[in-house]
Amino acid sequence: MYLVLIAWLYVALMMAVAEATSPVGSLMGALFTFLLYGLLPMGVIGYIMGTPARRRARLAREMAERDGAAPQPAPLASPDTGSETPRASVAPVRKEP
Repeated sequence: MYLVLIAWLYVALMMAVAEATSPVGSLMGALFTFLLYGLLPMGVIGYIMGTPARRRARLAREMAERDGAAPQPAPLASPDTGSETPRASVAPVRKEP
């Protein structure tokens, strides 16, 4: 999602730069080009595309409040699920003299 937004903002920025450096263009026109072709539409698209994530967060918050528990953040990494038990120390392997 963000890749498309960033790419379109880059295109709009290049359009604004081209207008600003054009002999018949102006900085004011470049500013309006960037705002009306770049920031405004991508802000609307980003808001619309972010709606499902906001809805999931709101529902999770409401469920946590209803259950009376504080909302739990998602774990950053899964715990070690290896089948071997960890050892306190491992003996070093050395060459025989």
